[in-house]
Amino acid sequence: MARVARWFLAVEAAAFLSAAGVHSGVLWRGHEHARAATAETVIGLELAAALLATVARPASTRRFAVGAQAFALLGTAVGLFTIAIGIGPRTAPDLAFHAAVIVLLVAGLLRLSRERLAGRPVRGSAV
Repeated sequence: MARVARWFLAVEAAAFLSAAGVHSGVLWRGHEHARAATAETVIGLELAAALLATVARPASTRRFAVGAQAFALLGTAVGLFTIAIGIGPRTAPDLAFHAAVIVLLVAGLLRLSRERLAGRPVRGSAV
């Protein structure tokens, strides 16, 4: 379970930090949006911190992963809301990113909940 949780956290952190790079103009010019870059940086760093925490405290891997992914999902929902009301960036790549990251976050949360429901070990040291 720890390997799966860490994989999801790593991919999600990379996705959010890449999106922050796009919205800050570092990775792709023309799509700058300071507020989106800030939110994506916070979420990406939070996911990265959770990833590091799973290494430091393997017994709490599931707790760190679920908490971080839930926070990221909430932040992504806020991002979609800002797009819907016209505050956030409204480009096709932004919508595609939000859709893809929601699928990824929900898949991670479902996978971790299935591990728990199946009676498999929930401690990070088991894998």
